[in-house]
Amino acid sequence: MDFQEGEVLYFDKPLHWTSFDLVNKIRCEISRFLQVKKIKVGHAGTLDPLATGVMIVCTGKATKKIDEFQYLTKEYVATVRLGATTPSFDLETEVDAVYDTKHITKEAVEAVLQRFTGNIKQIPPSYSAVKVQGDKAYDLARKGIAVELKPKLLVIEEIELLSFRPDEIEVRVVCSKGTYIRALARDIGIALDSGAHLIGLQRTRIGNITLDKCMKIDDFKILNH
Repeated sequence: MDFQEGEVLYFDKPLHWTSFDLVNKIRCEISRFLQVKKIKVGHAGTLDPLATGVMIVCTGKATKKIDEFQYLTKEYVATVRLGATTPSFDLETEVDAVYDTKHITKEAVEAVLQRFTGNIKQIPPSYSAVKVQGDKAYDLARKGIAVELKPKLLVIEEIELLSFRPDEIEVRVVCSKGTYIRALARDIGIALDSGAHLIGLQRTRIGNITLDKCMKIDDFKILNH
């Protein structure tokens, strides 16, 4: 591999790692292997620490390809808890409200999901990296500062119910760049006259790069040479 000329690598990001953690680990190991102080390494599409799955990592001159990778369609499998909300719309924060789920049926969920296909407007989570007058929204949210984020236009090509329980669903989502699956979970809960938050997320595809083409960080063989 010629890391300075440029390589495109596919990884399955571990749970609890930030996207920066993964990139930094790869950068450090390549730098050590090549015995250089600096090498360009970047990723094409952030994943939250509580998410796992496909991440494209580019090195050297291949970092110029990052923009084109970011605009590829993405696929996720999400597990959503019904009947409760959190401020971050996932497990980063504690439950702040609970709701009834007795009225929620599989048929109701399937009908609601179809409302979210096509071009939709989505308000990003306040716990996100969206900039608000130069500050990241999650920095303000963690300080208890309320922020009002503007809706963004995005595309959800497909949404499929994979499993149903009255208090938990699993869905497959195929969507455009900029889609927050946590915000989708929030909106599904509202549409069901209840509440919801994300409790599990795996990115299963970026473009035609699927999980089976991805390395675990421990499989990055250069580390052992």
